[in-house]
Amino acid sequence: MNEIIKAIKERRSIRSFKNDPVPHDLVSQIAEAGLYAASSRGKQATVIVAVTEKNLRDRLSSVNCSIGGWKEDFDPFYGAPAVLIVLGLKENANHVYDGSLVMGNMMLAAHSLGLGSCWIHRAREEFEMPEFRALLKELGVSEEYVGIGHCAVGYIDGELPPAPERKANRLFFVE
Repeated sequence: MNEIIKAIKERRSIRSFKNDPVPHDLVSQIAEAGLYAASSRGKQATVIVAVTEKNLRDRLSSVNCSIGGWKEDFDPFYGAPAVLIVLGLKENANHVYDGSLVMGNMMLAAHSLGLGSCWIHRAREEFEMPEFRALLKELGVSEEYVGIGHCAVGYIDGELPPAPERKANRLFFVE
């Protein structure tokens, strides 16, 4: 089977990660795969903020937990030591679609490198907050970006879950 199709079929959302840090070069490869995602009209109007610094990662988790309405001790990143946040340029009408393609590429890249990943929502709400808008400004992101999603990344704690059966009647041919 083609390696890309194999990765697509095998990749799963992981919700239990080891504490082991993800090496910088692997985080960089995953982010780079995201930057190669297709984009509307070739605009490349997405940015990625790769967070491996524990204090910021934990702050994002705490805020995300609060937005989600969970108990304070819940980690919506499931212990993942790396979080890659995708943001789309607000003025780009297709920013959600473009950011979604970035997320898909990164999750496949993580899988191909022997890592687990999971798409975590609430990035939009986080990056509407002054604290995280200031972070973008500090990083040199001057235009207005909207949070699309977090790609939680780390080493899988446990086994890779099996793929559920695919639902029937979801593919139609017109030949």
